[in-house]
Amino acid sequence: MTTFRLPDLGEGLKEAELVTWHVAAGDHVVIDQPLVSVETEKAVVEIPSPQSGRIAQLLARPGEHVQVGAPLLSFEEGAHPDTGTVVGDLATPAAAPVPVTPVKMPGRERFWEIRAAPAVRTRAKQLGVALSGITPTGPGGSLTMRDVEAAAGTAAEPPVAGEVLRGARRAMALNMAIAGREVVPATLHDEADVDAWRAGDVTARLIRALVAGCEAEPRLNAGFHAATLALRSNPRIDVGLAIDSPDGLFVPVLRDVARSAPAEWRRQIDSMKIRVRERSLTPAELRNPTITLSNFGTMAGQHAALVVVPPQVAILGAGRTIERPVRHEDGLRLHRMLPLSLTLDHRAITGGDAARFLRAVMADLEKPA
Repeated sequence: MTTFRLPDLGEGLKEAELVTWHVAAGDHVVIDQPLVSVETEKAVVEIPSPQSGRIAQLLARPGEHVQVGAPLLSFEEGAHPDTGTVVGDLATPAAAPVPVTPVKMPGRERFWEIRAAPAVRTRAKQLGVALSGITPTGPGGSLTMRDVEAAAGTAAEPPVAGEVLRGARRAMALNMAIAGREVVPATLHDEADVDAWRAGDVTARLIRALVAGCEAEPRLNAGFHAATLALRSNPRIDVGLAIDSPDGLFVPVLRDVARSAPAEWRRQIDSMKIRVRERSLTPAELRNPTITLSNFGTMAGQHAALVVVPPQVAILGAGRTIERPVRHEDGLRLHRMLPLSLTLDHRAITGGDAARFLRAVMADLEKPA
């Protein structure tokens, strides 16, 4: 048999969650026929067949997190790979097999072969779990990451009932953990007087104001790299737009907004919202924003302490519009005020940087049009 492994899907992804198989053992498939759908952080991707042939065995289960390079399925002998396929290649006879380590099992009279990928062995070492004491559940009697983590968990505490986070919610949990470990957050609040606004696209006004802020203080559109303590400027303003959905939080990216018009922003936003519902966004559309915008006020809330996801250094939030009295020559009048929250990574951004950015944002928002 020949084995087809999870290909490198790009964008630095290390693993994917298997969502559903489109084929079964014994099926005959042709080149580029969809084999399986996997979820990579927040996008669902179909992986096509790299060859024509008959499926011998499926080597992963729906819901399983599969590392890049791990086996997905096997083809019966006699099939020929298509060297021109875009995603994935068949393993060749020269490919390195999963390392096999002979280990003497206590109470047994012969040596057993423990099959485990390097990443699984590393994880076992981190958790202090002996491979020889784990029952393998993977293909061909191999140990999986889940086997190792289950062994460590059962030794420490009983399983906890509840929802296991998957897909977008799992990606959010991982990103928030990174932000919590790395970022030193500080938040600045203020309000923009938007009483002069007439009917219009609020999101477009916010994006335009964010661009004005980045032009006034470009440091907030930079990326901070903790290992080298380097603040790298970004030549473009790529805005991550936070979109809530029943499946979790999605942050698709509007590219190079300073060089496009509000009508183009709206077209892209409408398209992104549809594709969030359909789960058809690509990984590239969710990668590498330079600054993020969250218009949470469309639901509730005035001010917020938001979360900066590195290497970004800032996120701007807009709250629910409220009315406040404003002094005029003839007395007090009620004006519509837009609450703003700017959270920054205080490792790289000073309060002065943030204040200059927010002042420019407010000045743009307070223009009548």
